[in-house]
Amino acid sequence: MKRYFNNIGNQHIHITEWGNKHNPVIFCLHGLGSTSLSFIEIAEQLKEEYRLIAIDAPGHGRTSPFDHEEEYEMPRLADWLNKLLNQLEIERFYFLSHSWGSYVALYYLMKYPERVKGSILIDGGYQTKRLGEKTMEEEAAYYEKDFEGYMFDDWKGFFKAEQAAYSRWSPLIEKAVKDLGIERNNKVHWHARGVTAINIIQAMHKHETEDIYDKLPSNIILLRATLPKNWDVYRDKTATIFKQKTGATVQLVLNTTHMLHWDKPDEVVQEIRGNWTCCTSVVQ
Repeated sequence: MKRYFNNIGNQHIHITEWGNKHNPVIFCLHGLGSTSLSFIEIAEQLKEEYRLIAIDAPGHGRTSPFDHEEEYEMPRLADWLNKLLNQLEIERFYFLSHSWGSYVALYYLMKYPERVKGSILIDGGYQTKRLGEKTMEEEAAYYEKDFEGYMFDDWKGFFKAEQAAYSRWSPLIEKAVKDLGIERNNKVHWHARGVTAINIIQAMHKHETEDIYDKLPSNIILLRATLPKNWDVYRDKTATIFKQKTGATVQLVLNTTHMLHWDKPDEVVQEIRGNWTCCTSVVQ
């Protein structure tokens, strides 16, 4: 695993990479509030077969935020990603995304389908806001309070709270969780701030993925979470619409939360190996 920075103009983009540069590329985009290490368990299993590239999205981890809130809007983010991929000299790739990252991935697929060989969405992109229970203002306020209020006196408290939030724990998940936090003014809190969350929630409401379903390629796989059970009605309804309008494959992964790739990383790896073409690793 190597970590480095790339620049688009004055913006510093933090990138994590695994595997040999000659192998097929899987480009990974995390969810709201996370970082590139969100995919660490999957990458460690696949690094001999693929080259995996994950970024800290703008305003997350060590990547600087955008200067203007409009830059978080889906069509503009798709263009921004394309510039980054050009700079990294990646012509064609597989797209692996989680949660909010999958919303961005779908807009990228609409604008640049010729560059993507296949897509796997990890419980994201299909949850249309029109059928949600919260207004844009309510959801933005919720996430701002959550991001700004989540702080602890020390790393011990931070890790204890994080560990309680997940169904399983491992040394690699611990490393990914450490990447979420930063220590400032004798407090430990998330890297991502409330203003970033607000901008992203507003963008998700403004540019509904449902509006572009009929413009997407059909070679999309959605891995859908099944917990908590009280979300089943909403998830069933939105996933059905997504499948009908895109022709995508929807695969339920039993006993998984929204953090599906942390709950059952082996099943995500199995989907990748079963659906995407790779090659034998190149000896360096």
